[in-house]
Amino acid sequence: MVKKTRELDRIDRNILRKLQENGRMSYVELASEVGLSTTPCLERVRRLEKDGVIKGYTAILEPKLLEAALLVFVEISLTYRSGTVFDDFKREVMKIPHVMECHLVSGDFDYLIKARISEMSAYRELLGELLLALPNVDKSRSYIVMEEVKESSAITVPEFRSP
Repeated sequence: MVKKTRELDRIDRNILRKLQENGRMSYVELASEVGLSTTPCLERVRRLEKDGVIKGYTAILEPKLLEAALLVFVEISLTYRSGTVFDDFKREVMKIPHVMECHLVSGDFDYLIKARISEMSAYRELLGELLLALPNVDKSRSYIVMEEVKESSAITVPEFRSP
C-alpha cells in the first residue's frame, strides 16, 4: 500500500523529472538544475525516498546484448476452482525470471504478462513449460513484438498547482 505523502511542490516535481532523465546525476548538478544549494536538494531527495515517492534507482540494459531480444506479451485466463486462485497464481509467477511484469486486469482475460527471452524456442519453453503450468491457468493468447516503437518507465510528473 502506498502511504499518503505531503503535497509535492514545484521543486520536488522538478527533482523527480530530472532524476527520471538521469538517475546518476550528482547532487551538485541536480541542485543547480532545480535552483537549490546541494544540502537542501539532498534533503529533499532523501525525503522523497523515505516517503516512497522515489522507489529506487536502476540501470536500463540493452536486451539484444543480453540474450533477451524477443519481447512477448501473454494474456492469461484462469479457471476459478478455489478462493485462492489469484494468490496461487501470483506466488508462482513471481518465481519466473523472464517475466518482467505481470498485471491483474479487467476484460476478457485475467493477467497480462510481459516477458523477455532470447528467441522463439525459448518462448515455446516459457509458454509451454512455465506459464501454462502455473496454477489454475485455463488458456493463453500471445503477442510477439515485431518492433519496439516506444518503451519507457518514466511517469509524467504533473505540474504543480498552488492551492
